[in-house]
Amino acid sequence: MYVLVSFLSILLINCSKKESQEIQPTIGNITESVYASGVIKAKDQYTVFSTVNGILKKTKVVVGQKINKGQVLFELDNDKADLNTQNALLAYEISKKENRYIQDKIAELELKIQAAKDKLVLDESIYSRNKNALKYGGISQVDFERVEQAYKSSKSSLEMAKNQLTQQKIQFQNEQNKNANNLKISLKNQSDYSVKSEFEGQLFDLPVKDGTFVTTQMPIATIGKSNNFILELDVDENDMVRVQLGQKIVVTMDSYKGIVFDAIVSKIYPIMDERSRTFKIEARFLKTPPNVFPNLTAEANIIIHTKKNAITIPKEYLIEGTYVLVNKDEKRKVKVGLSDYKKVEILEGLKANETLYKPN
Repeated sequence: MYVLVSFLSILLINCSKKESQEIQPTIGNITESVYASGVIKAKDQYTVFSTVNGILKKTKVVVGQKINKGQVLFELDNDKADLNTQNALLAYEISKKENRYIQDKIAELELKIQAAKDKLVLDESIYSRNKNALKYGGISQVDFERVEQAYKSSKSSLEMAKNQLTQQKIQFQNEQNKNANNLKISLKNQSDYSVKSEFEGQLFDLPVKDGTFVTTQMPIATIGKSNNFILELDVDENDMVRVQLGQKIVVTMDSYKGIVFDAIVSKIYPIMDERSRTFKIEARFLKTPPNVFPNLTAEANIIIHTKKNAITIPKEYLIEGTYVLVNKDEKRKVKVGLSDYKKVEILEGLKANETLYKPN
């Protein structure tokens, strides 16, 4: 008797399971969406890098601290940079002290120019008188040529003196500029050992410790706007053509299981990542979750189109994307429309009151 009861129980369960495979289409709303995944980011979130290699000497901030633009975050060991700056400063100061010597030399050249001008005036006057005298035979050709040569020599001497003065001034100015620029470069290099924040915000992460050898490729801090978060999502290249600014997004997160948040597409990056074959987009929450942190993972469905009063069936009842099973063994071709991750719209080939069966 016990065996018979058990057999009947199993039979009833099997029949119940079989009957549950029979359904009728439902009429309701269906939404077509594009899947995207990504992470939560603080607005203006960025990773801090050092512009020079060196040993991290002192960390001057703590995680969670509010950061101002231009605030010093880290001090790197800069003994070598200090020495370079001192040498550049010494060269600059020496060039300034040599300024008086240079000015004396310039004054000497200016006196030389004045003397050359005076001599030229005299020689030019003698040349003019003798030129007239030559016309009337008052001077021999040989003596006139000697006077003429003296005049030309005076003109050359004046030009030479002027060129010397110009070259001296240029040389002096170039030397001054070079020393001043070397000092500026040294001071800039020295300042690079003080790592500063480019923006204001909140310090979210400090992945390095004092004594660490820091390179220019090593992230040393993460900063972003506090209480202002965005979604950074990746969309497959096959779906990207349907995504537009302002589209609504439904978002789920592991941190808030069973809760759905609304967002909208706020930014589209118009270039594809060749490695992942995806496009990056940004979205903003219509209402930010009460407790959210940078780099939390998120999954999203970007709403492309919603249709009301549509005839829909579960996706698992569709055969090869084109057929459904009716009358238990009849394979009927249907035309499908919108679909989401659970159901698909039937446009033609199936009525709402017909029964269909789940394929084996």
